[in-house]
Amino acid sequence: MKMLLIIALASMVFSPACSQNKTTERTNQSSQKMDKNPYYSRIDTSHLTVSNVEWKKVLPNDVYEISREAQTEYAFTGKYWNFEGLGTYFCAACGNSLFKSDAKFASSCGWPSFFETIRKNSVRYIDDNTHGMARTEVVCGRCDGHLGHIFDDGPAPTYKRFCMNSVVLDFEPDKK
Repeated sequence: MKMLLIIALASMVFSPACSQNKTTERTNQSSQKMDKNPYYSRIDTSHLTVSNVEWKKVLPNDVYEISREAQTEYAFTGKYWNFEGLGTYFCAACGNSLFKSDAKFASSCGWPSFFETIRKNSVRYIDDNTHGMARTEVVCGRCDGHLGHIFDDGPAPTYKRFCMNSVVLDFEPDKK
């Protein structure tokens, strides 16, 4: 038993991943995801028709659960809820461009919030009457993956609040 504990501790101490910083880890994870996912493209805007069985094979579990099963991450836990970087947000499942950072605002709801999409067909809207509420679900315009919901309590000029799950967003900073 002691030997197993020593081996486990040694593997944590000497693991190359332990020496990487969090930014490098995120970049590596994103690159690995794109390598594994043949549907991911930041330039192709054609609509995808892919089964959930296939999505399950190519998406990380957390992205699959939110994107394909319409789950929700806990408020104030996502990587982008209070993030202020300048750049573009993409669908983590398919790479579709969704939002620019200049449309992001602090909403205090615990999820990243935007007042407009990059283009009209970046997303689609679906009536959602689950959980005893009447809401409008926002799905990716390319892969139909669940992103979050839209509400009418956002800032001018649109007065909309796209309340999105961080897990299903990829962010690329603007080039300096």
